[in-house]
Amino acid sequence: MNAANANALLRVENVTVRFGGLTAVDQVSFSVQPRELLGLIGPNGAGKTTLLRAVTGVVRATAGEVYLHGQPMVHLSIDQRVRRGMSLSQQLVKPLRNMTLLENVTLAAGFGKTLSPLRSLVHVDSGAERSLAMTMLERVGIAERAQQLPGTQPLGILKRLELARALALKPELFLLDEPLAGLNTKEAKSFADTIMDIHRSGMTIVLIEHNLSEVMRLCQRLVVLDNGKKIGDGEPRSVMNDPLVQAAYLGGDVLASAQTREAQHA
Repeated sequence: MNAANANALLRVENVTVRFGGLTAVDQVSFSVQPRELLGLIGPNGAGKTTLLRAVTGVVRATAGEVYLHGQPMVHLSIDQRVRRGMSLSQQLVKPLRNMTLLENVTLAAGFGKTLSPLRSLVHVDSGAERSLAMTMLERVGIAERAQQLPGTQPLGILKRLELARALALKPELFLLDEPLAGLNTKEAKSFADTIMDIHRSGMTIVLIEHNLSEVMRLCQRLVVLDNGKKIGDGEPRSVMNDPLVQAAYLGGDVLASAQTREAQHA
């Protein structure tokens, strides 16, 4: 094992996921260093979300292993992986509609108390969880809406609510699945800035995102998938200039457009 892998917070080794006769992820390996912001990109159907779900346990890997802090994870349940330090913010936001934004995040913050009904009955004081929840709402910029219901909120606010709920789990490794999807340009840039602020606080992040201008602005390294296989891994500009990546993922016109927008932000 090389030094980078030995020090990795997350290590994915030869992970394969099959659904019947379909191979969605094919022997993918990569590592994530502590405090790194890694972009996991590729065309639609490349296997990105399936791979992230295999990391968190939502999908069972057919083969391969996932390590967090050097400890194997594939035999663990989702909640066990969360307690080890993983948290996933999903593309489709599904808050509890009859609870306020604060209550939604408080419930996430009390994850350790609500693994069983008995434990939730024993721990009736949720003051610490409410305090943490409010801190997370402030961190993502929606604390002033704490007492409002999700049903009254636009998509941009619901995306931030999902971010706050995931952060309330106190993860060491934060997995984000297309957080900017559905947002307009101004909203996407603002939300990307929030993600960057979270990263600067010391959070290790793996980001799936199709907004290439923001990917190039945010990410320190890229891993590229195509048809379930890894075809690129490295510094963003070098990876995006790889002919194999351009051919499989982007096409020249799309790449040029993304690089132009990146230059405008520089």
